[in-house]
Amino acid sequence: MDQDKALVVFQDKKIRRIWHNNEWYFSIVDAVGALTDSLDPKDYWYRLKKREQESSGIELSTFCRQLKLPSSDGKYYETDCANTESLFRIIQSIPSKKAEPFKRWLAQVGYERVQEIENPELAQKRMKELYEAKGYSNDWIEKRVRGIAIRDELTDEWRKRGVEQSSEFAILTAEISRATFGMTPSEYMKFKGLKNENLRDQMNDLELIFSMLGERVSTEITRKDDAQGFTENKDAAIRGGKVAGNARKETEREIGRPITSNENYLDAPEKEKKKRLPKL
Repeated sequence: MDQDKALVVFQDKKIRRIWHNNEWYFSIVDAVGALTDSLDPKDYWYRLKKREQESSGIELSTFCRQLKLPSSDGKYYETDCANTESLFRIIQSIPSKKAEPFKRWLAQVGYERVQEIENPELAQKRMKELYEAKGYSNDWIEKRVRGIAIRDELTDEWRKRGVEQSSEFAILTAEISRATFGMTPSEYMKFKGLKNENLRDQMNDLELIFSMLGERVSTEITRKDDAQGFTENKDAAIRGGKVAGNARKETEREIGRPITSNENYLDAPEKEKKKRLPKL
């Protein structure tokens, strides 16, 4: 992990983090130090766990796991760490004025999430605003949003048909990607030189379009065959991916270049971004 990515800074305090199981885990002691006036964050964290257990019966330690992080002496030690969701829960238990702005922000995020559940159009609007702020074009954003909807429809079908474990979702997704592009998502990320970024956020127009095609056709085959269980859904996923893969190969023959690109969308030359295809 690059050192500049192994630290985040909050209110001038450094918080160590580590990439584990495809998500960030943060040092709880560092977060406590950033959100309290304690001179001994380790002791504060110990007393916080004890007080929460006595008052509510909740074991805060169940929200964290021990991972090795570098210390000031340059050595790595087992450290209490939490992912984003668990860290938010722990912060809610910190009775510190410095933590109040963070808690209010969490409350605002929660309120907005309730609004989005009641009105899904709000979620799409906010998503588009975030992508626009990052520099994505409106045409690209429309494709990305449509791709998310197609992906959600496919995963809903999988759940209805007995696919439940996250590992099974990952395998089915990998099969569609392999059949469509000749690469699994992890291989695709290496091809693009990505580490922790979202793969589809770095795809160009054509890559997004063929991703959508593979998943949409997989959904249709799944419904047509009334696929049940992991094995039957895997077969449907491979066949759906092959349809997209054949279309990709035919397109590549016609345009004389590969669809897959090792460039990341926002890093591509400006002239390439302006070469837009019609909206789907």
